[in-house]
Amino acid sequence: MLEKVTVDPSFWELFPDAQVNIMLVSGIDNHDTDDNLACRRKLLREGSDKAEDFLGAAAFAKNPVVAEWRQAYQQFKKKKGVRASIEALLKRIDKGEDLHPISPLVDVYNSVSLAHGVPIGIEDQDKLAGTMHLGQVHEGLPFQPVGADKDEPTLEGEVAWYDDQGAVCRCLNWRDAQRTMLDEDSTKGVIVIESVNADQAQRANEAMSDLEELLEEFFGIKPDKSVVLTKDAPSVDVD
Repeated sequence: MLEKVTVDPSFWELFPDAQVNIMLVSGIDNHDTDDNLACRRKLLREGSDKAEDFLGAAAFAKNPVVAEWRQAYQQFKKKKGVRASIEALLKRIDKGEDLHPISPLVDVYNSVSLAHGVPIGIEDQDKLAGTMHLGQVHEGLPFQPVGADKDEPTLEGEVAWYDDQGAVCRCLNWRDAQRTMLDEDSTKGVIVIESVNADQAQRANEAMSDLEELLEEFFGIKPDKSVVLTKDAPSVDVD
């Protein structure tokens, strides 16, 4: 079970102007039902429409949101072709794809991610072990990606989220682990948004505010905690 979230000094050395928004939530009912399906479809359409603001007329790789994250990913070791999660979402919109509902919480945070051009991640608090860190890691931390059937361990110098049992999300916000992923039976989550510059940080703060409103609308809950981690205040306890 999650006890603490902390950002290691190695992360701040790479990204001294970064911030990490953390929201701890409980009381989630993430079972997929038809009750709010129409509302979730509407949210995804609205998020997709707002995402057009981050695409513009420039070539995809030169759009600011995409370019900033590609530059950030050049600061650490990674596999070829690894990209920020927000780029993957924006690419689908750029290609004209529709986002289909998956589950209540995933649909809510995907819509917010698109609307604000920020990467949003969420893990199941009950599946995490001890402290969840963000920092540069050693080679070989165990990691089985969501949907994969084999281990894909971390690289030396990669930036990843990790806990006492292994990697939780590799390459900042690229891919989540099967072990800690949210599912329909999850009731507690830790939501994260990483920012590496002031513009991203402002959009992340706005995204968390919108997410807080949607959590109350869809799940009838308020955050247990919502904090911003910086190099001067890099940790938050769960209790």
